[in-house]
Amino acid sequence: MEHKMEKQHNAELETARHSAAHILAQAVLKVRPGAKLGFGPAIEDGFYYDFILPEPIGEEDLKSIEKEMKKIVSSNQKFEREELPLEKAVERLREMGQEFKIEYLNDLAKERNISTFSFYKNGPFIDMCEGPHVEATNKIKADSFKLDRIAGAYWRGSEKNPMMTRIYALMFETREALDDFLKRRELALQRDHKKLGHELEIFAIAEEIGVGLPLWLPNGTVIREELEKLAKEMEFKHGYKRVVTPQITKEGLYHTSGHLPYYKDAMFPPMVGDENEKYYLKPMNCPHHHMIFKSIPKSYRDLPYRLAEYGNNYRYEKSGQVSGLLRVRGMCMNDAHIYCTNEQVKQEFKSVLELHKFYYELFRMGEFWIRLSMHSKDKPEKFVNNEELWEHSEKAVRDIVNELGIAYEEREGEAAFYGPKIDFQVKNVIGREETASTTQLDFAVAERFGLEFTDNNGVKQRPYIIHRAPLGTHERFIAFLIELFGGAFPTWLSPVQATIIPVSDKFLDYCHKISDVLKNDFVRVEIDDSTDSFNKKIRIHAKKKCPNLLIVGGKEAEESLVTWRRYCTPEQKTMSFDQFHGIIKTMISRRIMDNFTDTIIPGA
Repeated sequence: MEHKMEKQHNAELETARHSAAHILAQAVLKVRPGAKLGFGPAIEDGFYYDFILPEPIGEEDLKSIEKEMKKIVSSNQKFEREELPLEKAVERLREMGQEFKIEYLNDLAKERNISTFSFYKNGPFIDMCEGPHVEATNKIKADSFKLDRIAGAYWRGSEKNPMMTRIYALMFETREALDDFLKRRELALQRDHKKLGHELEIFAIAEEIGVGLPLWLPNGTVIREELEKLAKEMEFKHGYKRVVTPQITKEGLYHTSGHLPYYKDAMFPPMVGDENEKYYLKPMNCPHHHMIFKSIPKSYRDLPYRLAEYGNNYRYEKSGQVSGLLRVRGMCMNDAHIYCTNEQVKQEFKSVLELHKFYYELFRMGEFWIRLSMHSKDKPEKFVNNEELWEHSEKAVRDIVNELGIAYEEREGEAAFYGPKIDFQVKNVIGREETASTTQLDFAVAERFGLEFTDNNGVKQRPYIIHRAPLGTHERFIAFLIELFGGAFPTWLSPVQATIIPVSDKFLDYCHKISDVLKNDFVRVEIDDSTDSFNKKIRIHAKKKCPNLLIVGGKEAEESLVTWRRYCTPEQKTMSFDQFHGIIKTMISRRIMDNFTDTIIPGA
């Protein structure tokens, strides 16, 4: 019941946001007569509308547009729907001078075989729109929305089309909800991974190298390697075999896999080798792992056969969509494929989901749930045509999720073409939903590649394939962690795990002595022997978010002590160096999340 009510609530808010987008367009036409209209949908935090303007607008114009919107809201204009046949709809739009809408209307008529089109009128404003809308403009709360920013956007998302002006607005159920979002967004700006990634020297983007191709600096490389170490340990415990595959591949492999031509737009253009053979940069690891499976004959005794790789992949994301580490063109993926029998599917898939759950709980990623994507009988062209296997696979996945007790939502028509898909969804620091990782059950690709094993009766069978990447890509996952932690990583994951700060140079010998002991146990430790004042050193390393500061003065040097100050607490403790040595080794070996204040640290 709660889930149903939530969906209804969200639908009502979406309707209100879409109605407010019409009000925005009406207000813009008032201040910029002759503007050409694009699209004005509801989005996660509000709505936007795209325009071609006869005269540019700037941030300073938003206040006057918002003022005009509030006038429209208070005027109680009714939203009235009208249906028009194709010719009359075109005529209507031509009278309005809305050429972009005519282009879109004609495409809809051709592609979807639509013969009638709906228009909505409120006051003097008319827009072609499917709806629905609120009853009248005064159903929109005047204090529940706020014009936010101006951006550029290509008409219909194509770089070949004209650039439009997009006005974004925020909108929530109440003013209180809007204010809460603004506060959380301010926090998000402070924690933005691009900002912190630069300040903490984690990664860099160089124009000379290219958009979406991050350079991992020494600090970021440490984080990557620690995550990889964790994943390799977990995969070893779960019986995975590690492999390495090439970065480029002949085009024929991607015809077999189905990525060419359907995925071609997301791939880098091919390189031409000897005898005009085309080679592509690898966009994913699956086809290569399939060829490894195929290279040696398999029997049922070899299954489940689990292959894992930290494989570098390259995808030609549009430059306008590339963003920091969240959306890149070069990525390193925590990828694996499990080849198993029908009888093994349930246990293997369950084990994969439990691994996802382990990682999210380890990193304290907060609320997470599953988006369970199924096929659609109404779109047979998008999915493998085998209804029996679809029903069998979807039931198996649904049963597993129910058994694990993880909250989920089903999405029809969003499966991979070869089987049902699970997306693990998390909320970022401002509450926005993000896809962190994906797992897919594949019952079709084995046939394309001719993958088979011999069963206990000597009969050749096709394996099921589970595609899984519980940590997603290094890039995306580290971006999540930077923002989740605000750059303050736990000791085991931190690039510098301890910094020793002498009160005076007189104590440097002792600093080096204890540093050598820590380094002998592979603790990443540094000594601040700069000429800065003691207080300045403390401020600098606090800004760098070093998890452990060891302060050394006369008493510490004489009695083999350290004064320990953790990043996340204002308190400090003086203890024997041997005691601290034992504590930090425990924090690292057990991967304790000591960046959370409620964490109990053994021995501390």
